[in-house]
Amino acid sequence: MARLGLLWALAAVAACLLSQGLRQASVSAASAHIHSHEREADGAMLPDEHNRIHREHQSHSEFDHEAILGSVKEAEEFDHLSPDESKRRLGILLSKMDVNGDKNIDRSELHAWIMRSFKMLSEEEAGDRFEDADEDSNGFVTWLEYAKNSFGEDTDFSDDHLEGAHEKLMKNEKVMFEAADSNKDGKLDRAEFLIFQFPEENPAMHPHLLAQTLEEKDKDSDGFINFEEFLDRKEGESPEKEYIIVQEQKFNGEFDKDGDGRLNSAEILSWITPNNDDIAKDEVDHLFASADDDHDDLLSYNEILEHYDVFVGSEATDYGDHLHNMHLFDEL
Repeated sequence: MARLGLLWALAAVAACLLSQGLRQASVSAASAHIHSHEREADGAMLPDEHNRIHREHQSHSEFDHEAILGSVKEAEEFDHLSPDESKRRLGILLSKMDVNGDKNIDRSELHAWIMRSFKMLSEEEAGDRFEDADEDSNGFVTWLEYAKNSFGEDTDFSDDHLEGAHEKLMKNEKVMFEAADSNKDGKLDRAEFLIFQFPEENPAMHPHLLAQTLEEKDKDSDGFINFEEFLDRKEGESPEKEYIIVQEQKFNGEFDKDGDGRLNSAEILSWITPNNDDIAKDEVDHLFASADDDHDDLLSYNEILEHYDVFVGSEATDYGDHLHNMHLFDEL
């Protein structure tokens, strides 16, 4: 099933890392990000802190490379290039990144480049899913094509055969599908499919995200989410005390902006939708800390190339078999 996942568990890990003062390396989703409208098996929307970790147990270095290259596929290809070839290709990127042409990359240039990468990562991921779902290759994805691709060919999609959690998930997905179908022709083109796959990045989709989150999390139906609802303890579940403390700090310090002990609609949206700008700023800080050797708050080409492995990665093994064309370099 498309993008069902590990993200609640990853959220606990991310929260612990953040509580120790580490950067939000992959807090998706990639688009960017990271990474996307992940759903649990019960159909609930997953909050953004679990959101932009949009690909499995992604390491910090993987996130760094994708934030620079804007492509999972190209990041994987760079892993098989020689150091010299990695540096050569990175040098080409630097000339594109360096808007003012001063042979340095400042924070604003790097931030703009990373935001561009997040957009590209979302487009790449949605494009791959579109190709998988477009069964008849006609350039559109119908609900039935998507549902069969996501839930299995043998699923009976008639309403009277959908039960329980499966029914909720299917219905929520269909609501989002129909909301993304802007011309109401019953099918999604590539642009609409991108919105469907990443609704948190499109404000027009936010009311639907909010409604689905409230339906799942607002146990007392008061239109707000209190801390217990935010924590969402399952029956018989006893989270670690440290986890509860960290989540309480996030609830009170990050999301409950008016301090009334509950999240209103605007606060809920800030919880469940990404702030790619903040994630990009965190990534800029990290890359500068890794490569700004002379501490002048600029990254020279030499500094970046000296730390090429932080930015793009490379392995000097079997790289000759992997020198196929990359779309950023097809002009070479």
